[in-house]
Amino acid sequence: MKKRLLYGTLCGAGAAALALSLWAFGLLERLEYPTWNWRVQKLARPGPATDRIAVVLLDQHSLDWASKTMHLPWPWPREVYGPIIAYCRRGGAKAIAFDVLFLEPSVHQVHDDEAFAAEIGAAKDFVGAVFLSDRTGAQSAWPTDLPQPPALPDGFAEWHAGADTARVSAARASFPIPEVAAQAAALGNVSDSPDRDGVFRRTSLFRVFDGRPVFSLGLAALLPGDPPNRPVFDGDTLRIGTGHAPLDRTGRAILRYRGPSQTHLTFNAAAVFQSEMRLREGADNPPIPDPAVFKDRYVLFGFSAPGLMDQRAVPASDKPYPGVEIYATALDNFLSGDFLRDMPPGPVALTTLLLALLAGLAMIASRKAWQSVAAFALFLPAPLAIGFVAYERGFWFPVVVHTLAALVAQIAAVIVNYATEGRQKAFIKQAFRHYLSPQVIDNILRDPSQLRLGGERRELTLFFSDLQGFSSLSEKLDPTDLTSLLNDYLSDMTDIVLEEGGTLDKYEGDAIIAFWNAPLSQPDHAVRACRAALRCQRKLAERRAAFRARCGTDLLMRIGIHTGDVVVGNMGSRERFDYTVLGDAANLASRLEGANKAFGTFLMISEAVRAQTGGAFLARELARLRVVGRAEPVLVHELVGFAGEPRPAPLDGFAQGLALWQRGELTAAIAAFDRTPNDPPCRAYAARGRALLEAGAAPADGVWNLTEK
Repeated sequence: MKKRLLYGTLCGAGAAALALSLWAFGLLERLEYPTWNWRVQKLARPGPATDRIAVVLLDQHSLDWASKTMHLPWPWPREVYGPIIAYCRRGGAKAIAFDVLFLEPSVHQVHDDEAFAAEIGAAKDFVGAVFLSDRTGAQSAWPTDLPQPPALPDGFAEWHAGADTARVSAARASFPIPEVAAQAAALGNVSDSPDRDGVFRRTSLFRVFDGRPVFSLGLAALLPGDPPNRPVFDGDTLRIGTGHAPLDRTGRAILRYRGPSQTHLTFNAAAVFQSEMRLREGADNPPIPDPAVFKDRYVLFGFSAPGLMDQRAVPASDKPYPGVEIYATALDNFLSGDFLRDMPPGPVALTTLLLALLAGLAMIASRKAWQSVAAFALFLPAPLAIGFVAYERGFWFPVVVHTLAALVAQIAAVIVNYATEGRQKAFIKQAFRHYLSPQVIDNILRDPSQLRLGGERRELTLFFSDLQGFSSLSEKLDPTDLTSLLNDYLSDMTDIVLEEGGTLDKYEGDAIIAFWNAPLSQPDHAVRACRAALRCQRKLAERRAAFRARCGTDLLMRIGIHTGDVVVGNMGSRERFDYTVLGDAANLASRLEGANKAFGTFLMISEAVRAQTGGAFLARELARLRVVGRAEPVLVHELVGFAGEPRPAPLDGFAQGLALWQRGELTAAIAAFDRTPNDPPCRAYAARGRALLEAGAAPADGVWNLTEK
């Protein structure tokens, strides 16, 4: 057991070390990503702030409508966006953020930009877009004539001191044209990077440019106000107003997606534009009847038409996802305070090691195929189940590293089991294949703990059989014919013994020695032995005619069976040994086989055997018998058949005579036995009674004493 615990521990520890090394170097990320996508898709649902956000999409329908009804080419004149801003402002939107970079002057002349800028200025809560990058962009400093980022937030210097500055900082920027940028209340960064597989699972909440944090478009929508909201860095937490988000060392956080595209309240740009224009014209039935749908909502505008190239891959859906909705999700998470965060490395290492150890120990302890299957079925899905629970608690629990550790630990344990137990099983098969049935060997191999290969004292039922007159028969037959006959006879009898779960001890010429209840425990060992004995006698009766034709005489078999304590185990030299028995009970079983000759019977059992069979067989008491070499007499019975079979007629007459015999009434007993002359035990008792009368003696104690084996 200690070795098994050691092997299981080593398998688990080694598997954990391997899996954690691969995880630490990022080699498991591409396997982890699909498991995260599945968790997101299964668990995504609206949050507390989902209803506080609205999205306006310039979709393909809007492009088609503008082209058909207004003959507007792409790009649209910027003054078209004015009514969209106005309608949102009319409804009381809290802020309006445009995920559109206006980097070049309008192709529709200066008045187009001026009209758009005037609408932006009237809104007072418009958030424009700026693109921050490490490599591209015309500017390396924030222009003084544009709305400035918030003053250096409280706690930012402390956070920045421990940050990964190379990844959080941006060296270049692309700003909107001055007409647009100057009128905005704030500018938000719209540059971000996906994971290695191109999927946006995280978002940059800000980038550091020109020494100050520039917040992403979604969070920038929180900045306008009177007075403006001031960001605060509280350790690794960013706070703006009542919203907050956890930060990693790069200023990023894991998005908790609310569902597929358009989970937030969504309108198409054409509907918003038409609604404003119809209200201005005094027309009825605008597409959006009441602008109050935008009241106190943060409105984010962006593109979703396929040709406008702003579709993103996200874990929440297999379909394209407009980029602006990623910023809407970030804003939603910030307002709800439920961004997800990575599980810290320490707990990951600890849980990986624990799971691997448990998996390795469980597999090492498995003895049966179903136990191994159960171990795989328990430990391999466990990390995914934990991952779902952790998601609900706000953590990204890495599933693959835990699954890999458990899998490797279990495979290693299977290999160790095979390497260590394979030799043991080979030894067991070699040691027992000659005297155990394949079924019993399989039981031992499934649970070797049942087996004790050393000597032990144990109660067994012992079986001895011998062919009557075989010595004289062997002198008559050719050795080849004798060997063939004996092999056929022994095969028939041995098959039955093994089918009944017996252990074959040895052959001694034509004699068969077997026992039950070792090496495996068999509570019904006496019943099995008796059943085997009856089947052997009946099988021999079936084959008697065929055997007579081969040897010229009838083959008759005597069997003795006794139950008692013996020493059983491997006995012999260090190199050659037999699994056999020693003890007085074995000697008595052998004597009972020979005692059949005195009564003319062929199947004798002791009272110890009969007492354990529970009435499963038909038997008759023969005598209180004192065998050679044993002082104490033993009560013996003849096994006649199975319970429920017809009771042979001689049994009743013999029982009457035996009762008289045991009372010492020899004359009456002889007369009773003579009434059943065809019954061998009756004849034996009658002859013995006459001999006693002639000698003037009587069995004072009713015991039949044998004088030969």
